[in-house]
Amino acid sequence: MKKSFFILILIGINCYSQKNLNEKVSQVVAEGKTLYKSEMASWYGTDLFIEKYKEQGKIGGYFSYSENELSKCIFFSKDENPKVIGTIIFDATYNIKTAKVELEERTFSKNENDLYTIRTKALNAIKTDTIFKSYQNSSLNLIPIISNNEKKVYVLTGPTNSGVVIFGNDYLLNFDKNNNLISTKTLHANIIPVNYGNEKNITLASIHSHLPQTGDLITATDICTTMLYEKFTKWETVYVMSQKYVSIWNCKTDELVVMNKDAFDKIGKEEK
Repeated sequence: MKKSFFILILIGINCYSQKNLNEKVSQVVAEGKTLYKSEMASWYGTDLFIEKYKEQGKIGGYFSYSENELSKCIFFSKDENPKVIGTIIFDATYNIKTAKVELEERTFSKNENDLYTIRTKALNAIKTDTIFKSYQNSSLNLIPIISNNEKKVYVLTGPTNSGVVIFGNDYLLNFDKNNNLISTKTLHANIIPVNYGNEKNITLASIHSHLPQTGDLITATDICTTMLYEKFTKWETVYVMSQKYVSIWNCKTDELVVMNKDAFDKIGKEEK
């Protein structure tokens, strides 16, 4: 009887652990795709806005966000109380030919004002907090997001040279409901530049490892970076290794599978 009871407890623990893992996987994928949508809007939105907007001396900055099925890139003025001076709206294709360009000056919406505020505070933190690091041939990109009653700014490191993808040197700043900064966290302990070759030397997969402080799973920033560059790299798979799990990102379907590290190692040994 005691043995049967013990087995039932183990089954219950395993089921709870798997459910907890599935929830974490769903959350990180959703967050990663939200970051991707924002960065895509920023990538193509800036090019389109610079082409259309003639008074470029007025531009104070920009940020992007998702709204329903649309992604918007907002440009604001340099004024002490900035206003929106341009909005580029994309559907899921991010096709610049079908993007909607609005150049009418207007005030921020409530959501936009909150995004602007936390972005500004994050930018000030980057200038004053020594936790943030800068590297040659790269730039820090800020992505403010508000979802599920949480306010965050992710900071990613983007390459300024072609032929390279940068993982790591990324950060997460959390804000309270009143837009006050409450925490700053380094996501990866270092910077991980990955050269992805050329047409004569194509690499089909990328792999990097996480230290315990980064966490057991692929990060939202890893997913965002992978989705941004997978079409250029020709990668089929991205592997992220931790002590406990292996996160396997399918670049063709943009889906994540997480395996126990021991099971993954066992498969590798059997294939050899």
